[in-house]
This record gives sequence, C-alpha cells and structure tokens, in this order.
Amino acid sequence: MLQRCGRRLLLALAGALLACLLVLTADPPPAQLPAERGRRTLRSLAGSAGAAQAPESRATGVAAPGALTREVHSLSEYFSLLTRARRDADPPPGGASSPANRLPRPPAEFLSPHDVFIAVKTTRKFHRARLDLLFETWISRHKEMTFIFTDGEDEVLARLTGNVVLTNCSAAHSRQALSCKMAVEYDHFIESGKKWFCHVDDDNYVNLRALLRLLASYPHTQDVYIGKPSLDRPIQATERISEHKVRPVHFWFATGGAGFCISRGLALKMGPWASGGHFMSTAERIRLPDDCTIGYIIEALLGVPLIRSSLFHSHLENLQQVPATELHEQVTLSYGMFENKRNSVPIKGPFSVEADPSRFRSIHCHLYPDTPWCPRTAIF
Repeated sequence: MLQRCGRRLLLALAGALLACLLVLTADPPPAQLPAERGRRTLRSLAGSAGAAQAPESRATGVAAPGALTREVHSLSEYFSLLTRARRDADPPPGGASSPANRLPRPPAEFLSPHDVFIAVKTTRKFHRARLDLLFETWISRHKEMTFIFTDGEDEVLARLTGNVVLTNCSAAHSRQALSCKMAVEYDHFIESGKKWFCHVDDDNYVNLRALLRLLASYPHTQDVYIGKPSLDRPIQATERISEHKVRPVHFWFATGGAGFCISRGLALKMGPWASGGHFMSTAERIRLPDDCTIGYIIEALLGVPLIRSSLFHSHLENLQQVPATELHEQVTLSYGMFENKRNSVPIKGPFSVEADPSRFRSIHCHLYPDTPWCPRTAIF
C-alpha cells in the first residue's frame, strides 16, 4: 500500500512540474509602458468628452469640450483644456449670464410689432428737443407700439400720437420721480396684454427689426431680462428690512439709458414688488433709481439673472466704437456727451454733424433709405 501511495505522489509531482514548464515556455504578452497606458487613458477620456459635448458645442459656438478630441499627453493638460472649456461656456462670475449676441439664436416664437410694448420715458422740457427727433425717425414707423410717458401735457405731442401717458409724477430728475414713472410704465404694460415690455429713454434710437429678432429668440412665457449693465460688477446696495434693520445686497442691473426688455412671464412674477404702487415702496428699500430697482426685483428677489447684450447702447459708453457697418444689428443707440466730448455713432450719412448732431437722421436713412425725406443719393 505504501508503494501504491508513493507512485501516486510521484505522478502528481510530475504533472505539476510539466504544467509549470509549459507556462514558462509560452510567449508572454508585450508589456504596456506606463506612458503609453497614460496616453491611451487620456485619449479615451478626451474622446468620450468630445463625443458627449460636440453637439452642444456646435449649437452654442463654444469651442471647447469638443476640442478635447485631439490627443493630450498628460492628465494636467486634459484638465486644463476642460477647465478652459467650462470657463468659456459658463456665465461670468457675479450672476450675470453670458452675452446674448455671441451667436444668432434660432427663433423661439413668431413675434410681430404688436406684441411689443415700448415705453419711452421723457419730461416736458425735452418734448421739442428730443421727442420731435424720435417722431421724425424711428417712432414714425412704430407709433402703435410706442407709448410716451411724460410729466406734462403737450398739445403738439398729442397730435403726433394717441399713446401719451401723463404720469402725474414730478418733473425732477430724482430717484423718486424716476421710480414713479417706471411704476406707471409697468402697470400700463401689464394692462396691455402684450408679450414684451421694453423701456428706453428719450435719447434712444430703437431699431425695431433688430429688437424683434432678439426678442423672438426667447419665449415670452419664460423669465427673460435682457439689456446692458453700465457697471463692470454687481452694484452694492443696502436693503432696508425693517425700520432698524438693514443688510447688504448685490445684483446686476441693465441701465435704463441703453434700454432693456422683460418678458411677460417674468413681469407677472414681479407683481408683488412692482404693481399698484408697490414699485415705489420697493425702490425705497434700496434707495436707488428705477433701473436699479428693476434689477433688484429681478435678480435679488426673484433670482433671475440678467442676460447681458452688447446690442444695447447708451451715451455712457464710447459710441465712436460702434462700427457703422454693423448698425443694422444694434437694438438701441444713443447720443450725448462722453468724457467731455460729443458722443454719437460715427456714421457719415447724408447730413452734416451740424445738421444732425445726434446722427439719428443719418442712421434712420441708413436703415430705411425709402424714407421720403432721406436724400436718394445718400452715401454711407
């Protein structure tokens, strides 16, 4: 029996030895170098990121996660590209969203001039000096959608349009008087039933074609607040919570001097702080003018970010930098003084600077050459 057990043990050892020899003599798989493994992993990451992001990049024009499909050679390089991509795609810090005119947006809905409520804020002493020019130019084509909010009666103005609203507000250029007029504008818009509320000043030229293109790219039922800030950072204010309690608050706002627009969906949400005289009391909570109060309600109270657009222009910026070749794309233009110099769009046009210091007549003939009083041989 011992002999039989010893024989079985020898056979088992011989089998195990033969199996080891077969494993050792077989061809080993090629070893993958650490660097090559790293490159393959990064190419895999880049490829998957590019595949996932490419459609969005094409739609938005943001050139980055899609650009990650090229080979990267280190993990730090990959994350550097990814960070740069997100920085290009994300809104800038501070709450304001990305510019609205980076690339043309597809229309979201059909929009006609009758869907837009344009409120022009003015005062009695500027009726002849400013409003006559607006009625001669852009308002002449869009009277039905343009409403004049003023503090004084004017028979001449009443003959030009039936859309004159006497606000019963002070003619002073104080924050209380400005907020009083904005409150009246808001209430009249809500009563109108129109889809969009746009506010401009009496030194603004409104390019309706560009305005309709811009607004049509957003659904009027959604929360849309679009315009241009006059500051490069959110405004810092003090909010009065009670008679003896205040707190700091910061928010972006679109300057009224360049004009801004608000969708009906958002305007309705503003009601508790803006309708029926509430706008005045809301303005007193932060003690700032009307356009700041609009931003306070929308950004600070409702949490809706401002959509910044460089297509709106006020006299607070250097209008000499607006290219004459791109006038048809601009939504609003202005004129005035900037750094103690005459500030207007640098368009040559058919009229001299002395005859047309605002350049609104020249701009209007450039956009609407069929206007009867525009020279037929005008060269721009």
